[in-house]
Order: sequence, then C-alpha cells, then structure tokens
Amino acid sequence: MIPFNKPYLTGKEVHYLYQAVHSGKLSGNGVFTQQCHDFFQKRYNFKKVLLTTSCTTAIEMAALLIDIKPGDEVIIPSYTFVSTANPFILRGAKVVFADSSKAHPNIDVSKLEGLITNKTKAIIPVHYAGMACDMDEIMRIAKKHNLFVIEDAAQAIDSFYKDKPLGSLGHFGTFSFHDTKNIIAGEGGMLTINDDRFFKRAEIIWEKGTNRSAFWRGEVDKYGWVDIGSSFLPSELIASFLFAQLENLDRIQEKRKELWNLYYELLKPLEDDELILLPKVPAFSSNNGHIFYIICNSLEERTNLIAYLKNHGIYSVFHYLSLHNSPFYKDQQNGKELVNSDFYTDRLLRLPMFFELTNFEINKIAKCIIEFYHTPKSPKNKL
Repeated sequence: MIPFNKPYLTGKEVHYLYQAVHSGKLSGNGVFTQQCHDFFQKRYNFKKVLLTTSCTTAIEMAALLIDIKPGDEVIIPSYTFVSTANPFILRGAKVVFADSSKAHPNIDVSKLEGLITNKTKAIIPVHYAGMACDMDEIMRIAKKHNLFVIEDAAQAIDSFYKDKPLGSLGHFGTFSFHDTKNIIAGEGGMLTINDDRFFKRAEIIWEKGTNRSAFWRGEVDKYGWVDIGSSFLPSELIASFLFAQLENLDRIQEKRKELWNLYYELLKPLEDDELILLPKVPAFSSNNGHIFYIICNSLEERTNLIAYLKNHGIYSVFHYLSLHNSPFYKDQQNGKELVNSDFYTDRLLRLPMFFELTNFEINKIAKCIIEFYHTPKSPKNKL
C-alpha cells in the first residue's frame, strides 16, 4: 500500500532528543526553543516568533492578543479545518464564513467587503496547499476597515507572496508542524508577531499570563500573574525534534517540489482532455509542494476513484468539509450557499505526498488515475 502520508526523519531527531533529555531542562523555552526562534527570525525576517503546541493554539494566542470578545465577528473561509474557527468560537465571537474563489480553494477576496459589518474585528485568510491568498488586497481591505489580519499559514512553511514569506504580511501568522506537514515535530506550531505593539503581551500570554520570560532575561526581579494566558509553549522535546527538521528544510522542500512537478507533468494530459482539473498556482504565489490534489467531476466520481486507487494499493483522501454546513454550525447559517467551498468539498482529492515517495510510485499512481478515466466500462463526464 502506498500511504497517503509518511513522516520523514532526517536522522538527527533522536540525537537532539537525547541532548534535550540530558540537558536537565525538558520544559519549554530552553536552548532548542531559542535555536528554532533564531532560525525563523533570521531566515524569514519575522519580527518575533514563538513556538506553540500547535497551530490551533497559535491562533488562540492571536485571538487573545486582539482581545476577541463575545459579539465580535471574524471572517474565515468555510473551506478550512475547524482549528481556524474554534479559537474564536471559544472567545464567544461569531464566525462569518466566506466562499472560496472559483480558481482556487483560497478565500474569494472579491467578496470580502460584503461580509464586513461594524462588529467585524479580523480576517483570517488560509493559505491552502501552501499557496498564497491575495495579501495585498486583504491588507488593503483590513486597513480600510481597521481590521486585524491573522494568516493561517498551517500548510505554508517556506511559501511566499511576491517574494515575501507567508506569515509575515498580516498582523500575525500561524504555522503547523503536525506530522502531515512539510516540516514536522509530531505536533507543534508557531506564532509570528509582525506588529511590535503585541511583542511584550505575546510573551506573557505564552507563559500562562506571567512575565516569566522577562524574569529569565533579568528585566524584573520576580515574576507573577499579570495577564490572561495559558500553557502555549511546547516542551524542549518538541523543539529539539523540530530543529533537526529545520536543518534539512532546503533538502525537504526541493524534493517535495520535484514530486509535485512530476505529478503535474504526468496528469496534465487528463486536464487537457477536460477530465480533471489540476492545482492552479496564483501568479503572486510560490509553491511549497505541500499538497498535490486533483478536482474530479462529481462527488460520485471522486468516491469511485478513491475506491479504485485503494484496490490498486494507493491511499488517497478527500479534504475539508465546508464548515458552514457542519453539524455544529448548519443551524446558524440560515441557508447560506457557498458554491465554491462546496465544490471543493465534493470534488477535491488529495494524492499521496511525502518526502520518501518515489518517482516509481508517482508513476504508478498517475497510471492508475489515467486508467480509471479511460476505462470504457465507466465513462466519465468532462468538466
């Protein structure tokens, strides 16, 4: 069976875990945490970064930093994971769901202003598949209406918008190091803070509402409870594992992009025959090779293709279910239709993508997909 995902180990993870264990400090904000912070700040020129236990908790921190309260509204795409919405629901805010664009699962920027009310406080663009949303337009709208922007860059490590790193353009950026991502730590995430108004408070919220970071730097003679917060920082075990991955970032990224391009080359004839659609990389975006997907003609066709691939030893998966139609939210959405989000919900299929995937395996996967669409017994409609 060719799995959908396989976590990649560089070889240094166990060595650094051993170092962390024998350093005598396993709790967070130690040597490896600082090494990871330094890496991101130097490589991407992020103003300030803080490792977190997940991308979800990074978004929770951002929600606290902008003082989300009951009655506030935030705009997020419906085609995303629940982690984009939950931090705001937990603070009592109303989530307003936006549709995807027709050409890409990313948020339809042209419809954003129509969703803004006098209660709107933030826009949360999600860079799906590591490909950038139109950040110039999003920031223009946010500035016009005095809104915060929190980039959900969970899938967008080492991705760029017009040569600017994703996660550096909004007031905040959030990243994931879950084991399905390009760079992994099992779990884990990161918050980037791009507005210096929030630097000091971010550290306090990160440290359970205390000024402990300032204490360790010698800036205060004791630390105490000074604000709300929670246990957002990860242990040194997570940071040490992550640092081994970061040392190999360029090699990992190069390989994933090669795999992505091979998929595209092999499956392009099916798109030329109007049998499937392939991912479109916006002109202003880079491609970090995080996800390779195809768009099928219908939900039934995708279901049949998943079964066909599984019968040939290949595990493929669909992705998000539109949140506005979810059991938790559907009674609140008043019959609102988000056509493009539902389009991707029903038709997008993710193919296996991981560092150790071989060219031979990709050729096998592509061959099976081509055979599926050219099987006379089950003719396919054109898109």
